[in-house]
Amino acid sequence: MEKVALGQQGLLVSRLGLGCMGMSEFYGSRDEQESLRTLDAALDSGITFFDTADMYGNGENEQFISPFIRQHRDEVVIATKFGNVRGEDGSYLGISGKPEYVREACEKSLKRLGVDTIDLYYQHRVDPNVPIEETIGAMGELVREGKVRYLGMSEAAPDTLRRAHAVFPISALQTEYSLWSRDVEDEVLPVCRELGIGFVPYSPLGRGFLTGQIRSFDDLAEDDFRRFSPRFQGDNFQKNLDLVDRIREIAAEKNCAPSQLALAWLLAQGEDIVPIPGTKQSKYLLENVGAVHIQFTKEELQRIDATAPKGIAAGERYEQNGMKTLNH
Repeated sequence: MEKVALGQQGLLVSRLGLGCMGMSEFYGSRDEQESLRTLDAALDSGITFFDTADMYGNGENEQFISPFIRQHRDEVVIATKFGNVRGEDGSYLGISGKPEYVREACEKSLKRLGVDTIDLYYQHRVDPNVPIEETIGAMGELVREGKVRYLGMSEAAPDTLRRAHAVFPISALQTEYSLWSRDVEDEVLPVCRELGIGFVPYSPLGRGFLTGQIRSFDDLAEDDFRRFSPRFQGDNFQKNLDLVDRIREIAAEKNCAPSQLALAWLLAQGEDIVPIPGTKQSKYLLENVGAVHIQFTKEELQRIDATAPKGIAAGERYEQNGMKTLNH
């Protein structure tokens, strides 16, 4: 698998990354043995870019992938995040971008991961109560001290990104982007390209919906957070299922899985785009990796654009409280 640059500061990552969140929380039950097989399969397939956050499993995800990361430290790029504050019981306590919290969170992540340096450190959500210059200033100090190599942001608005980048170079912006979430194409992606910031789409498969595997609300486990997502509820579910069926038709003609078509479409949007589909099953990991070999003609891309235009998905990306955490 080829390597590409994220940003202009020297960070090189595999063309596709792996999101590790679901191995510990949010998507139903855990299967740690299968998750470990998935991590190994990813590395064997050429994926070197692994994504976690301190809030996933309330620190447990960083701890879970720690042995794997340490075993392959020279081969992998580890990205983690801070900013979403949770209590010991897992309750959500809000967002913090305070300089002292930045340092405290970083020290804890380093300890859980068992590494001396975090390759890419993201601010997970922008704190509206702390000037971005203060947060990024504190993150920059961590780079100078050698605790972090490169800086990233997540779900940051164009103006926030500009102000942050003026304080310390930002290498990557991570924001939701897929065939059913294309809002970033209006302003966010152009600003990233203007500033030379790499773009990392999370939920590139629409939280699994674009795989075509989810056919009814009952397919979701009782403790699956997607049950609370507007796009998986009521009339929205059927409308979004109709979209997926149209994508499935195109994928069938292309002789690939819907998930592969969705990922290949993202990859076709530019070399500066590195999706991080999350999975805890090795069979889906291998399917996702197949997307890097799919090429489209101009006509095929036009057809996909027409099938899944901007704003096509029914429902907001998150429930009401989740939407409030996004920086606009």
